[in-house]
Amino acid sequence: MGVRAVLALGANLGDREGTLRRAALELAAHPGIRLVRASPVVATAPVGGPPGQDEFRNAVVEVETDLAPLELLRACQAVEDRHHRTREVRWGPRTLDVDVVDYDARRLDSPELTLPHPRAAGRAFVLVPWALMDPEAVLDGRPVAELARAAPDRDGVGPGTEPLLPADPPGPPGH
Repeated sequence: MGVRAVLALGANLGDREGTLRRAALELAAHPGIRLVRASPVVATAPVGGPPGQDEFRNAVVEVETDLAPLELLRACQAVEDRHHRTREVRWGPRTLDVDVVDYDARRLDSPELTLPHPRAAGRAFVLVPWALMDPEAVLDGRPVAELARAAPDRDGVGPGTEPLLPADPPGPPGH
């Protein structure tokens, strides 16, 4: 496999934790993606969007992939589609959101994908689980843990105590 990438997962409709677990396993089942590690699940207040939304559950996974950035994005969107993700309201409630946050520290600016994710450095719901997963992580040259402490939505993030996946997540044979 080729490069390391970080994906952020979030959900605030239905079985949030179950959806995140299934989505991570579906990503790991893709022949071009290998799950390296996963953060704990954190409870987070909604950021932006319409008022009255339920709390989100968020997690971050690190993967190794031989997919190009846009192919990885399409794989993430295919998982979202299987979980009936709709995009009617910006930052609205969702069954599942899977974002490519970082792809081997590369920069990309296309109509479909910007890397690193343009808002990740200011979003505690991405940064906190990422720092819990990898205390040494760096995003765009800055320590993720430092960014998490400074994020404006930091007070809306609960403790990350529930593992997203078992210690040795199952994968397809030979993965």
